[in-house]
Amino acid sequence: MSQEDGGWLGRMAYHAVWQMLVQRAEIVAQGGEEVIWSCEHEPVYTTGRRGVDNRLLEALPAPFVRTDRGGETTFHGPGQLMLYPVIHLRRRGLGVKDYVCLLEQSCISLLQAMGVAAQRREGFPGVWTAQGKIAALGVRVKHGVAYHGMALNVDVASHWFAVINPCGTGLAVDRLAAHGLSPALPALAQVWCGEFSRLLSARH
Repeated sequence: MSQEDGGWLGRMAYHAVWQMLVQRAEIVAQGGEEVIWSCEHEPVYTTGRRGVDNRLLEALPAPFVRTDRGGETTFHGPGQLMLYPVIHLRRRGLGVKDYVCLLEQSCISLLQAMGVAAQRREGFPGVWTAQGKIAALGVRVKHGVAYHGMALNVDVASHWFAVINPCGTGLAVDRLAAHGLSPALPALAQVWCGEFSRLLSARH
């Protein structure tokens, strides 16, 4: 599995990364190497393939994109760390539900290592603290290959979330900065990639 420098891509437009993910998923489906990429995005609102639109205002302060992932409307932008593994679930004998749990656990372990208590919530995908949702999740599986991934709120400005009902929950959004933590995204990405890889390898 390739994860050079923690797979860090820097700050990129959402469409560019989405195209990379789709292309890599096709390569992995044909026997190519799995990857783990990480980045932050230019401001964008996205919704999943069911097209659920949870905006509270008609006019959003950033572009709105309908994607092929699962999940509902959320925001991606500066100060938010994206983890984008492209993993051949069928080849690894890994079910979609177990893979989602593995993704969530990698984030929970990352946060706990920084002293932030986090957990899953039944019926609400993603990762939660007592203050709200700190990481969102949405994946797509095609030809046995999973892509898209998770978004961890590090120091993202809260006003971006004020104009939507994040992921349809109607619940609060949390971020690491609210816990007094503002780690550099490239370094945090490398640790998260490492934890995800460790959990994935332990499945064998």
